[in-house]
Amino acid sequence: MARFPFSAIVGQDEMKQALLIAAIDPSIGGVMVFGDRGTGKSTAARALAGLLPPISAVEDCRYGCEGDQKGTCPDPCTSGRVRKRTVPFVDMPLGATEDRVIGSLDLERALRAGEKAFEPGLLAKAHRGFLYIDEINLLEDHLVDLLLDVAASGENVVEREGLSVRHRAKFVLIGSGNPEEGELRPQLLDRFGLSVEVKTPEAIETRVEIMRLVAENERDPEGFATKWAKEDEKILKQVARGKAKLAKLEPGDDVLTDAAELCLAVGADGLRGELTLMRAARALAALKGARSVKREHLIAVAPSALRHRLRRDVLDETGSTVRITRAIDELFG
Repeated sequence: MARFPFSAIVGQDEMKQALLIAAIDPSIGGVMVFGDRGTGKSTAARALAGLLPPISAVEDCRYGCEGDQKGTCPDPCTSGRVRKRTVPFVDMPLGATEDRVIGSLDLERALRAGEKAFEPGLLAKAHRGFLYIDEINLLEDHLVDLLLDVAASGENVVEREGLSVRHRAKFVLIGSGNPEEGELRPQLLDRFGLSVEVKTPEAIETRVEIMRLVAENERDPEGFATKWAKEDEKILKQVARGKAKLAKLEPGDDVLTDAAELCLAVGADGLRGELTLMRAARALAALKGARSVKREHLIAVAPSALRHRLRRDVLDETGSTVRITRAIDELFG
């Protein structure tokens, strides 16, 4: 079945913006999406992965090595041919074991040939793509720790069972969950670059539009995808231009000062808030095709970059998003 077009998803603008920002600059640290069931969280993530252009990789390499990297992974991927492959999208099940995630000894090969060999895990499959975890708030803490460490370093290191393996594992980590089913530990939530709150649309027009689009897609998935192909192509070109432009954009001292003042005003823990805010504003400016990073870009990404980094104030019952918006109004008018 054809994927649901990214451009056809309505009513979830902040989530779509966060995913596009992460696609342009994976170093931001992934996206955490909290929200109600059935609000298109996984649909949006899969749609974005399917939208991106194919990547070039060494033929038959299990680690997705680029052409100039052949022979540098645990496999002897010395093939002279480089082929196009779709951007990986790996859906990690809640019951996945640590061996399944990071990789383990290839028992079949060990028993058959008496050789110690490494069987790549989900992290290797997600390299240069997306790793999606639904209900991440129900995942065991040690696995979340492991995933966030690898996502930040871009490398998976396995030392076990007489094996010592190191391979690249650069991916955009996307987690989703329903707060009613359990919260993610604050120190782990803080490691995600962006956090998005997805709510069920309240506007009747939006709900009707969603039902109409879903019904149309179910009747004729291929025709529906063709109908939205031009809009998806626009987003594809926008992301490609943003990636090319990103390295040329650097926030000025005025924007950096704005970021520091805002983080101080809302009481964000640590300095990760400023760093993420800076990177996200730069990625948004690149996505918009702007010539420089401006305050408007900073304000647009502030809720996603900061809402999960605020200390709880027992004297202030308002939500974190309201506190950020209030601080923006007080600081910048």
